[in-house]
Amino acid sequence: MKTQLPVQGYSQYDTSIQANYRASACGPVTAYVLLNYLFTNASPYQPNELYKKLGGTRIGLFTYRFICNMRKLLGPNWKVNKCTLQVALNELKNGRPVALKFDKYFSLQWNKSFTFSYHWVPLIGYELVDDEVILLIHDNGGRNRPSQIRRVHYSENASILTFVQITPIGE
Repeated sequence: MKTQLPVQGYSQYDTSIQANYRASACGPVTAYVLLNYLFTNASPYQPNELYKKLGGTRIGLFTYRFICNMRKLLGPNWKVNKCTLQVALNELKNGRPVALKFDKYFSLQWNKSFTFSYHWVPLIGYELVDDEVILLIHDNGGRNRPSQIRRVHYSENASILTFVQITPIGE
């Protein structure tokens, strides 16, 4: 079984992103990609604006800031919350991508290996392979490389993942 949304990725190293933001712009870029999808290619904010409005820092974007400031930006008609894997998968089934954060530092798991140490990405789909959940993400690009879709094993990263749903109220 496979679900994959037609989400257009974006690189946090795109020349439109301020040079001093690029290394830590994964959270704002993730928000931009999700908003661009949810508002049909018309995000009300650009990544540089989101960096400021969401409270981005040189070391990244904290989950509580992402949630609190997205709630302020979107208003009372939207629900922005941490959610479980199951809720995230249901969001994808209902046609909505999810923000996904990898964070081994604040999870106090410095000595283990994960797909990313600290990184926000748009979760755009999943598949079940031999009873294992494979997450489909846009990786937010790299220096001189656009964002690309990657497959990530949930079981290998589960202990450091945080899912954030952005859902219209009433759905």
